Amino acid sequence: MFLMEIRDRSFPLLLRKTGDATPLLHAMRIGQSHRDVAIVLLGAFSRWVNHLNDDDISKPRTKMILKALRTNLKLAIDYGLAKSQSDLTASFLQTLIMSEGDKWVWAQVSSISRALSAGNVGQPVKAADSAVRRFATKELGKAHAIATLEDYIANATGDLLMLGAWSNALETIQGEIIPSYYFARDDRVYKAFVDRLDRHKLTIQTSLTRRLKWQLRILRTVLAGRTTTYRRKVELLAVELDDGDGV
Repeated sequence: MFLMEIRDRSFPLLLRKTGDATPLLHAMRIGQSHRDVAIVLLGAFSRWVNHLNDDDISKPRTKMILKALRTNLKLAIDYGLAKSQSDLTASFLQTLIMSEGDKWVWAQVSSISRALSAGNVGQPVKAADSAVRRFATKELGKAHAIATLEDYIANATGDLLMLGAWSNALETIQGEIIPSYYFARDDRVYKAFVDRLDRHKLTIQTSLTRRLKWQLRILRTVLAGRTTTYRRKVELLAVELDDGDGV
């Protein structure tokens, strides 16, 4: 209960070093007897990220907290906790992108937008999946860590495709970008994507190419809902956007 009170009232204290160790590192060093404490701390970290207000993300103080959080999460991965905490590795990558991943996200969006413009020849789903896997491998460098990431990779792949398609749309219509800090944070990109499709429905119908309108429809339809896993959704997208006849 005490840790939860700190999480709610003064979250940075959970990341602060005392001597040469943060609370999480101290708990992990002690070992099995404090494993539950480490898991509670990781849960607090994940909750803080998921409830972070959009207006606060660009603030310098938030960036500092995210960097400290990223360091703590990487320590937990190195200590092997990812084997029992399935969302730990995804939380690390999510925090990494939120703290300093803007350039990477927009570079991939640019690449995927070109792949989408090329149609199925561009293999956009394969390209998006490969980009996310390369990023994860570079940052983690461990095969067993990557193996826990399939849901995250699928989520991120879908997000890159939506961001790429919307980027192509913005070359023709006047609309709002989808913030990069929405990337791979559950369905935030999808909600923003659908909001913009609805808001600019008439302009989309009258101004965009037949191929792009088809791609936007496919992405909206396939990525909707929570009853189908992200991995299955990506498989369905590949059937349409990579392997289908295209438009």
